[in-house]
Amino acid sequence: MSTTVTKSRTVKLRRITSAGLFAALIFVFTAYLHIPTGAGYTHAGDGLIYLAASILPMPYAVAAGAVGGALADGLTGYPVWIPATVVIKAVTAMFFSNKSEKIITLRNILAIIPSLILCVAGYAVYEGTVMAGGFSAAAISAAFSQFPSYLAQIGASMALYIAAGAVLDRADFKKKFKM
Repeated sequence: MSTTVTKSRTVKLRRITSAGLFAALIFVFTAYLHIPTGAGYTHAGDGLIYLAASILPMPYAVAAGAVGGALADGLTGYPVWIPATVVIKAVTAMFFSNKSEKIITLRNILAIIPSLILCVAGYAVYEGTVMAGGFSAAAISAAFSQFPSYLAQIGASMALYIAAGAVLDRADFKKKFKM
């Protein structure tokens, strides 16, 4: 077997393993490190989705976000939210980029804005249609009242992402890990 094939397999295995590790971390930070709110809970697990998407190639980051979030919903008593979570967390990962040598970049910091919009709008629309048993403007409007909880969730996630990303950037993680 050639060295190129061996390196290619090693890189692929490293990516799959890293995506699995990120999915597990997303699950833990979402399911166990959260604050209950009226419509569910507020957590910092999205910060690990941002981190995964800033380190891993997109398909791996998307899988980590979707699997970690879905496991958290399913294993904490909120399985009805799994379809929305899979889509929202997968798309959230797509806002970030792993193209830079650094994790914390202006582009990735700005990606938090569409993440917030997607989180609020996505869950509100899901709640106002699927959870209401059909389209309900009143239910969608009521769901948007959860905005402060979502804002707190994105704030906590942003703090976790920036703190962890800054530490990893100082250690030249991406250069050494060669994802």
